[in-house]
Amino acid sequence: VQLQASGGGLVQAGGSLRLTCTASGRTERAHTMSWFRQAPGKDREFVAGIRRSGTDYYAEAVRGRFTVSKDYAKNTVYLRMNNLKPEDAATYYCASGLSYTDSIYSAPHYPYWGQGTLVTVSS
Repeated sequence: VQLQASGGGLVQAGGSLRLTCTASGRTERAHTMSWFRQAPGKDREFVAGIRRSGTDYYAEAVRGRFTVSKDYAKNTVYLRMNNLKPEDAATYYCASGLSYTDSIYSAPHYPYWGQGTLVTVSS
């Protein structure tokens, strides 16, 4: 599975961005797709994810501001980010390949990763 992420950029605090990640290759393995982020000097952290069933999951820090969605026909997952805060600034990565039984929150369980897209939020 290959993952191609895009949509990052510079935005003012309070603004919005939409990230996109498209899967190719063995897309049947990309039934769960998630977003993680990593800021300089910090660990990679779970942001949001969506299972094949459509059930979505969010980190508490983004709940109510971010929305994850997936277009299965296009093998594409989106992350709509509203009311961005300076602490949201990070490189955002999409991930996939999770098994049905693994925790969606755990980065080591994902075998496939996109290249990352940088989100910068100015205060």
